[in-house]
Amino acid sequence: MAILKFIQAAAYECPKTFALLLVIGAVKLSLAIFRLASVLLQTFVLPGTDLKTFGARQGAWAVVTGASDGIGKEFSLQLAKAGFNIFLVARNKAKLESVAAEIQNNYPTVSTRVHTIDFSLDDDAAYAALAAALRNLEIGVLVNNAGTNQSIPAYFFDVPPEEIKNTVSVNVNGTLRVTHIVLPGMTQRKRGLILNIGSFAGAIPTPLGATYAGTKAFVAAFSTALAEEVQQHNVVVEHVNTYFVVSKLSRRTASTVIPTPAAYVRSVLAKVGLPCGAAHSGRPHTSTPYWTHALLDYMVSVIGIPILFIRQAHKISLQRRKERLEQESKAK
Repeated sequence: MAILKFIQAAAYECPKTFALLLVIGAVKLSLAIFRLASVLLQTFVLPGTDLKTFGARQGAWAVVTGASDGIGKEFSLQLAKAGFNIFLVARNKAKLESVAAEIQNNYPTVSTRVHTIDFSLDDDAAYAALAAALRNLEIGVLVNNAGTNQSIPAYFFDVPPEEIKNTVSVNVNGTLRVTHIVLPGMTQRKRGLILNIGSFAGAIPTPLGATYAGTKAFVAAFSTALAEEVQQHNVVVEHVNTYFVVSKLSRRTASTVIPTPAAYVRSVLAKVGLPCGAAHSGRPHTSTPYWTHALLDYMVSVIGIPILFIRQAHKISLQRRKERLEQESKAK
């Protein structure tokens, strides 16, 4: 009642100021409704760019790194289903050949090639060999999926130097160098899609995983800058912001918030070109397509107090570290 009287008094004594505040409030409310509607429409209704734009069923190739299992394997299978020939890249030849055989059994008209490289070695000769293997292929899609993390959540000063080096070599140098090999052909053909698989850890830095978080922040910034550079050549670069997905890296089981690789990849390929949960978050050329990830991303941007999420991530990391140490202790 007191609040109502105060509002009435303000409206009577300062009508112009009160009217201005009403207009500002109405504009802010309208913007909030528009942003939410945009996120919901993009995530649940609107289709992304048709993959035929990038050469599906026209003889083009899709290059997938980290293709031996998990998310990378699923990208390979679903891009094959969409009509791309598949060039599989990882360090385990037997696993790559198994994925290639599965593709050829399911999609007989799709061609496959496998190439082994250990990105953690950052070997110039190995990258030169990869460039030679890709030289004469019409590449329509590149999925920079290969990634690694430290073996257990730990404070930075306790992480072995070799793990730090490996994380940077795979997550940063691997993304840079493979993109540098593939991109010139795309710009010349005026057609291409590059999907750089990111992580919420890049936007919400994760304590006890500082190096990984730093590499994923790099991937986000690199993708945004590169996307602006090459859009004049009709090449799409997209940073795919990702929460947990069932994989060896995440060591998580499936749930509403943690999709299987199949469900996750399906959402990515269905929403190419749409920000979804990243809409209006101030991160151009970023997409958060899986529906629960999208809603979580939007909620984080609306709340807008990063330290709250960083501290929560710290608590989760400490709990995961405790669980891993207990598992290792029992295994001995």
